[in-house]
Amino acid sequence: MTGKDRILARIRRAVTPPGGQAGTGTGADVPRDYLRVHGARTPDERVDLLAANLAEYRARVHRTDGDGLRDLLGRLLADAATVQLPPALGHRLPSEPSLTFVPDRAAQTPRELDRVDAVVTGCALAIAETGTIVLDGGPDQGRRRITLVPDHHICLVRVPDQVVDSVPEALPLLDPRRPLTWISGPSATSDIELERVEGVHGPRRLDVVLVGASDRGRRPGARER
Repeated sequence: MTGKDRILARIRRAVTPPGGQAGTGTGADVPRDYLRVHGARTPDERVDLLAANLAEYRARVHRTDGDGLRDLLGRLLADAATVQLPPALGHRLPSEPSLTFVPDRAAQTPRELDRVDAVVTGCALAIAETGTIVLDGGPDQGRRRITLVPDHHICLVRVPDQVVDSVPEALPLLDPRRPLTWISGPSATSDIELERVEGVHGPRRLDVVLVGASDRGRRPGARER
């Protein structure tokens, strides 16, 4: 038996058979005694860590509250003419007449979506230790492809409610049957000489707006753009 055969056999034993129960084979016996969280944090410290790690991945991080969100979005969308929206974003949006809001609809073609300048979405949750935003295709996020094609993604995160410390804390809160998209910074890759190229497989620009945060209690040294 090759290594590939052993890996596939463990996957088959771990997945749920039709009408059966998951984890009935030896794949369910993998020890999971690792640390769930690396340190104790207050909610403010957790949000600060998320902001610092997102900035490390070259995302631009902003803080505002519900009253200031509309003006902030107006500034972030200043160079956009068309903005794609999920069906139920649930936040106040700028009212500039120069902006055309494009609803998310199944009949939209990739060519039509490629002509959209920016997309504004919510998220399922955010992970502080890895600087990761997770989308699950919920009504405030829309279909997965609207966050992959337009060149500018603005993601709204409710803080501190939607921020968890670690991946082990995040996984039980997510539905694996939903289309999960994990984002840490703008889309980027490196060529053979390690020159970073952004925007190859997704948005070139990622703005993360922490809605509800204040400057009070921010830990010195938490970097933001």
